[in-house]
Amino acid sequence: PDLNIKSEFNNRFEKDGIVFAKPTPDLFSFNSPVGACPTCEGYGSTLGIDPSKVISDTSKSIYEDAITPWRSDRMKKWKDNLIMGAVEAGVNIHAPWHELSEEEVLKVWSGTKSFKGINKFFKYVEKKSYKIQFRVLLSRYRGRAVCEECHGARIRKEAAYVKVDDVTLHELLKMPLIVVLEHIRAMNLSENDALIAKRTISEITERLECLENLGLGYLTLLRSSPSLSGGESQRIGLSACLGSSLVGSTYVLDEPSIGLHPHDTKRLISVLHGLRNQGNTVVVVEHDDDIMASADHLVDMGPLAGTFGGEVVFSGGHKDLEALPDDHASLTAAYLTGRMNIPVPSKRRTSQDKLKIVGARANNLKGFDVEIPLHSLVAVTGVSGSGKSTLITDILVPAVRSALENSPPFTKGFSGLSGDIESINSLEFIDQNPIGKSSRSCPVTYVKAFDEIRGLLSDTTHAKAKGFKPSHFSFNVKGGRCEVCEGEGVITVGMQFMADLKLKCESCNGKRYSEEVLEVTWHGKNIHEILSMPVEDALLFFTPPDGKSASAAEKRLITKLLPLLDVGLGYVALGQGSNTLSGGEAQRIKLATFLSRGDKQGHTLFVFDEPTTGLHVHDVAKLLESFTRLINQGHSIIVIEHQMDVIKSADYVIDLGPKGGDEGGDLLFTGTPEDLAKCKKSITGKHLKL
Repeated sequence: PDLNIKSEFNNRFEKDGIVFAKPTPDLFSFNSPVGACPTCEGYGSTLGIDPSKVISDTSKSIYEDAITPWRSDRMKKWKDNLIMGAVEAGVNIHAPWHELSEEEVLKVWSGTKSFKGINKFFKYVEKKSYKIQFRVLLSRYRGRAVCEECHGARIRKEAAYVKVDDVTLHELLKMPLIVVLEHIRAMNLSENDALIAKRTISEITERLECLENLGLGYLTLLRSSPSLSGGESQRIGLSACLGSSLVGSTYVLDEPSIGLHPHDTKRLISVLHGLRNQGNTVVVVEHDDDIMASADHLVDMGPLAGTFGGEVVFSGGHKDLEALPDDHASLTAAYLTGRMNIPVPSKRRTSQDKLKIVGARANNLKGFDVEIPLHSLVAVTGVSGSGKSTLITDILVPAVRSALENSPPFTKGFSGLSGDIESINSLEFIDQNPIGKSSRSCPVTYVKAFDEIRGLLSDTTHAKAKGFKPSHFSFNVKGGRCEVCEGEGVITVGMQFMADLKLKCESCNGKRYSEEVLEVTWHGKNIHEILSMPVEDALLFFTPPDGKSASAAEKRLITKLLPLLDVGLGYVALGQGSNTLSGGEAQRIKLATFLSRGDKQGHTLFVFDEPTTGLHVHDVAKLLESFTRLINQGHSIIVIEHQMDVIKSADYVIDLGPKGGDEGGDLLFTGTPEDLAKCKKSITGKHLKL
């Protein structure tokens, strides 16, 4: 081109008169009204016809009534119309829906010259919606559907008119991170464009490399947060701070290995070492053996938890750790040096009772069949994103629940569930959701021990003289609680646009009760002092001294509190607010309530989602003892887990992989941990030491 000729950019495309918007950064952001798709407002989905409701069972063919609204006699003519025109349109009506090609599915929805599609059917229903029966029919299939304008990309179509190296942002967002990284590295830009983009490309590459180093290369940029596994969310959060390339800073990380497979933990360690090598200080609160082994300096707190801890029992390097005497108080040192360990079970349980999932294909699962033994400890393993939660949480749990409740069979994402379902009386899915969002909910109320404590206090001579009943010792009802803070112990001050401010109640000084109630004591302790006790101290307090027998109320109270100690929660205060407990602690409190019931509830299938979260190896040993007690009571346990001590203690292991995302979802192995260690395809097997 002649550089002396001045040319101006024309935003009009003469062929059809379209006018291009001037590109700005906001045009490429779905969080901005400038860039968000106007139809779905940047969400990628709209309220419309939900395909998963229309095709509720993907294992059925069109001929076998896969299209749910066409099953009735009145609407059967639509199905017949499709069947008559299917051959001409090239649609297989006898293949299961999940085996149809994308082109065939599109034809069924959009219709062809030879038949009317599903979209045409729902337009007909909408036209007839002045009739009540058609409005009811329409409401059954309403839900979130992929936006028809942006096709889930969330960005307005004008952003797709801009291309960099012949690729649009829409295309980039749908690529896995590893492919995006390769594309960015290999971009073919002109000399001028390369100079302008140098800094930006460096920033993008740095952040994507950090995600790739943390094992997240299989995720797409459009992946929604709710669909991420716990390990994936944890690593994305880490990448935000680890990918910032600061120098001379102090990073404090609280258990960064939560939800990570040992294979992913090694990647995390390399990232942490990279931060250290750049001149930063990295402080990690951690229980993971691999991270502790890679640390330059260890500080061990203990010797135990709660009031039995709070001391620095060891501080130094690994050589100092190995030189410690055998009787040293550090439990961490004992496990790291091999003086203490969780033994491999001498015998694996076997069971004739089984559940069988047929054709598991939800999300990234590859359509396999898998058997799950009952009356055993079954571990479901695999790297993060391999499909463990999909198999158990999204398929098994709802399928068993629908069978137990005698509701219509749940078949979303698989072909069927068979086996000894009738032998199961109930299902308990114990995830890491909090046991209560209110500060009024606490461990002692959850395990139903608070009733016994209030009963003991109301039976004292002092309480009887004042006419106090058990309700006076509850902070949830009027009578004995402090009425200024209504038993909360704090006054909440609303701050409008900022987070609420909580101030200690000046009337009760944070003790939650009135002075009259606090004067009543049982063996020298009032209700506030009892609720402030850790579980371990409370058990010692309520156990009668030698030579004295416990009353019936004391025995009931000890029976309810003991399971909390058994699951490694001896350090938690009886009255600690549930909203301050971690996910792992909440899970173990739920487990304690089931342990206290014994075998009264019949055969229960327990499903745990990473119950070792936040646990020291010593507490993992206690957790495994609790699992053994449940199985001995006649129950079945399935655990989604990365912790190697739990996996080696399992009776049966189901391993998925080999990697995460589209490269995962295969059933690699089923059998005992001994055979898993020999399986060459399994990444989990390589890390298993028996």
